Amino acid sequence: MSQPHSEAARIVGERISALRNGLGISQQELGELAGIHFTNIGKIERGGANPTLLTLVRIAAALEIDPGTLVQGLTGDMVPDRPHTVTVSDLIAARK
Repeated sequence: MSQPHSEAARIVGERISALRNGLGISQQELGELAGIHFTNIGKIERGGANPTLLTLVRIAAALEIDPGTLVQGLTGDMVPDRPHTVTVSDLIAARK
């Protein structure tokens, strides 16, 4: 099995998998409901894909949840190759 794309992708995938399993539906069924191929659902659930906003909204709609549920609590520290660790607060403070 491949490594997760990022910690954020892993967490989103786990959330989707848990919700799907809690509803008792297969990856194929979720894929059909969301208009996404079931192999992509599997990649997303394993954290091996970095889904677009459109994909997350489609999955959330199929699961009948708010899309924010899937990304709640994620931070910039959970994504690889973040170009800057400076925040907007740091930038504003440096201007003073």
